Amino acid sequence: MPVEDRLTPDELRTLFLFEALSPEQLDWLAERGRVERREAGEVVYKEGEQATCFFILLSGALSLHRVLHGDDVEVNRTDQRGVYSGATRAYLGDRVDQKYPHTLRAVSDAEFYVLPADEFAYAVRTWFPMALHLLEGLFFGTRAANAIVNERERLLALASLSAGLTHELNNPAAAALRATASLRERVTGMRHKLAMIADGRLDGAALHKLVGLQDDAVRHAAAGVELTAMQAADAEDTVSDWLDERGVAGAWDLAPSLVAAGLDVPWLTEAAATVGDEYFEGAVRWITYTIDTELMMGEIDDSVERISELVGAARQYSQLDRTPLQIVDVHALIDATLTMLQAKIPQGVRVVREYDKELPSIPAYGAELNQVWTNLIVNALDAMPDGGTLTVRTWREDARLMVEIADTGVGIAKDIRPRIFEPFFTTKQVGEGTGLGLDISYRIVVNKHHGDLRVTSEPGDTRFTVCLPIEQEAAGSEPSRDAEAETGNAAAETDSEARTGAAGGVSPAAGG
Repeated sequence: MPVEDRLTPDELRTLFLFEALSPEQLDWLAERGRVERREAGEVVYKEGEQATCFFILLSGALSLHRVLHGDDVEVNRTDQRGVYSGATRAYLGDRVDQKYPHTLRAVSDAEFYVLPADEFAYAVRTWFPMALHLLEGLFFGTRAANAIVNERERLLALASLSAGLTHELNNPAAAALRATASLRERVTGMRHKLAMIADGRLDGAALHKLVGLQDDAVRHAAAGVELTAMQAADAEDTVSDWLDERGVAGAWDLAPSLVAAGLDVPWLTEAAATVGDEYFEGAVRWITYTIDTELMMGEIDDSVERISELVGAARQYSQLDRTPLQIVDVHALIDATLTMLQAKIPQGVRVVREYDKELPSIPAYGAELNQVWTNLIVNALDAMPDGGTLTVRTWREDARLMVEIADTGVGIAKDIRPRIFEPFFTTKQVGEGTGLGLDISYRIVVNKHHGDLRVTSEPGDTRFTVCLPIEQEAAGSEPSRDAEAETGNAAAETDSEARTGAAGGVSPAAGG
């Protein structure tokens, strides 16, 4: 048990927090507060425990710690007399979660002035009513503003993705419309040829041969042929010249379709021998209509399939048909995000996927992880205005699933690297960014998934690594609305403190 003692009013006045208080107020503090002594290495209080006391350092040294993905991380250390920590938000009462946001340890043998949280709250409310109103307004105003800006950030991202998705959907839809219009013309031409058959201008034997050629042409078209633009042009010229020599009208118009189906001069020569010169031109046109029809139906099929893929990617990205916490395939989420961002990826950027296919599915909030991938990928693309390589890697590391998003861009300057996760910090021009993308990503990964988000950067090689727990019990349950408001939409002050090494409740700057 810690040894307890009392401070006199004069001793209390030497602490910068209390130097301007009246004698009556100092007497009140002397009566209600106590001195506690802790040995080197002893834990004063633990992160997540109910915040019951307000601590002021009298002597010795202390350190603040946060638990990040199971690792104990020291975020601050000081021996400055008068710094404070603990129940610093007790004055807000039950409107916020009254728990210690970090762990406090005595680095050396240390003495603390300790005031119960309810006494500290009473003193602040009674002695500093104007300051209290200012603090409350600042705290809740910042939290409300953050909630609005966070929502605005999400809406802007959604608008950008919607524009990209609209563009991506428009391409296959337009292709399908063009193919449908052309298909209608070809079907009309085939009806005319059928009229020739009905009139008896094509005898039965020739008809059977023609149908055989038609089936063979369809098989060639289905197999496909890969030619360069130069090879295709040369092949079209050869076929067109051969048809011209045999008196086929409009040979230049028929040649592209025949070449696209892989029908060359030897095949046409055999076809001419099969149906005879009398029926050859009609047969060529019939086969051309057939090929065009097959190719256009294939184009329509490809377009509809592409539209279906985009709609599926949008559904995967938004997770509209899922409950918040689901067992998800991280690769499917990343692929959906890359599909949604396709319109944003410049021509000069190469996308490389290096997936560990053995990774298991994990419990996660899919839509929110997609927001993380979006923020990290968009930042990577912004860092490569002149092109480069965007690499997405996944692998397993013990009980964690790792996702790395790397770019070959300009890198992050050392002087701003400690601040990149701060709310509202951005290096973009005014109006181009809210500075909340990485802050939101950090809170989704760390607060909601109990994971970690790390960064390493040098010119030509910047890597953001997301660590996610594989087991469901490690991921934890969904936080309550109150907890989410506190850790998700609030000013995220404890997150910023942990990420930047700021005072985090231990505030030597508070009193000079």
